[in-house]
Amino acid sequence: MDSAVQSAAGKLGALKRRRPDDRHAIEDAERDLKAARLEDYIRRTVADAPPLTETQRARLAALLTGGGAK
Repeated sequence: MDSAVQSAAGKLGALKRRRPDDRHAIEDAERDLKAARLEDYIRRTVADAPPLTETQRARLAALLTGGGAK
């Protein structure tokens, strides 16, 4: 597991234990953990894949920026 993922998971766990009623902070920490996991997954996947074409990169970027891809 990536250190950013471990850090985000630790922060979320600590918040849930120490401030279980702070829904806003917990939601932020959950979002941060999901983003860290996604970043780790993308980094590992790209490292193992052949180079992407410009079209493939544009489609993936559209997904990440909320523009969708077809």
